[in-house]
Amino acid sequence: MCIMIVLGFISLLVVGHSFNIYGQVGKNSDVPQVNDTGLQAKEYASGFKFPTGMSFLGPNDILVIEKNTGKVKEIKNGTVTGTVLDVNVANVSERGLLGIATSDKPKYVFLFYTETENNDGGKVLGNRLYRYEYNNGSLVNPKLLLDLPTIPGPSHNGGVLKIGPDKKSVYLVIGNLNYVQNQTFITKAQNNKNGPPPDGRGGILRVTLDGGVVGNKGLLGDEDPLNKYYAYGLRNSFGIGFDPLTGNLWETENGRSTDDEINLALPGFNSGWKEVIGFANETPGFNKDNLEDFGGKGTYRDPEFVWRDTVAPTSVLFLHTDKLGPKYMDTLLVGSVKNGTIFNFPLDKTRTHLVLSGPLSDKKADTNNETNSIIFGRNFGVITDLQIGPDGNLYVLSNYKRDGTIFKVDAKNNIN
Repeated sequence: MCIMIVLGFISLLVVGHSFNIYGQVGKNSDVPQVNDTGLQAKEYASGFKFPTGMSFLGPNDILVIEKNTGKVKEIKNGTVTGTVLDVNVANVSERGLLGIATSDKPKYVFLFYTETENNDGGKVLGNRLYRYEYNNGSLVNPKLLLDLPTIPGPSHNGGVLKIGPDKKSVYLVIGNLNYVQNQTFITKAQNNKNGPPPDGRGGILRVTLDGGVVGNKGLLGDEDPLNKYYAYGLRNSFGIGFDPLTGNLWETENGRSTDDEINLALPGFNSGWKEVIGFANETPGFNKDNLEDFGGKGTYRDPEFVWRDTVAPTSVLFLHTDKLGPKYMDTLLVGSVKNGTIFNFPLDKTRTHLVLSGPLSDKKADTNNETNSIIFGRNFGVITDLQIGPDGNLYVLSNYKRDGTIFKVDAKNNIN
């Protein structure tokens, strides 16, 4: 299924048919619910226009990015205090201001956006990763770290950013930019073995905080930009997150019309697109010889979980906190678009597989009715980000009731 975060609404394309699901998510009658009766969800802040990401600067101090306006807004104690930056963005379909992350030492703010010339909606310049410094309510001293393609577009731009476990690198996920079967745009990074070399699309990229090659050597090769790829073979991802116990990276992937995925993305991971969707042995006509491995440096791995009926998964978060109760400690949360659902998965002792039982023991949900046991909460609207705050509680960013909202999930006995 193709998620399209479009001006004013989010639509799903299913077998050639487009329909507006915005009204189906976050309806006025729908109140965010957490299945655990010991937890509560309450509105923390609102008043944003199509927010796509958030990052904490400190306790009760959050930066929120708006996809279509290119604005970065600061929220202190639940109130919007101002705009710290306004950049020119293309905002058609899934283009816009798409990703934000902050590093601690040094204190940088990283932004990923589809930059335009002169004004919002102007001439498209590129999908770009910038580094800024926060100074007294403003983001200043921009430094361009990556300049990536925008064509064919305008969908599948990804954009989620995460600081690496080493605190010295930043990771970026970008989709295939909706190549529409044009062989010109299907590179080796999309498993087209006879295609052109990777050009920055269809993978998870990583650079140092200064924009250099991590470790001064690429995982898959030394040519630029292949030397910046951490993983490849991605179609359309809106979520990456690191396991704080192992440092392993996990990601979500949106299928074409079926088979949304959760993947363990180890270094050199090949997600399989365009040769595989879902499980390799269930993909018609699959031939492992058609997978690009960059001289044995890349490795395909099946998903750790698949939704047959698409849910449009987005943000990935490990709950490295005991504030919500010990049973959730270090479990995996995945946000989604459909029904504003948050899914929860425990991991096995190796932390390389999800613990699944009953009808899910085959690692797939054949129908959405099979997912009741893994639902953490629902009715949160179009979820775009999940974060743990400095207070140890869960914060959910979403487009809710046609308005951008941050919800706080905490224990009912929490006095804060």
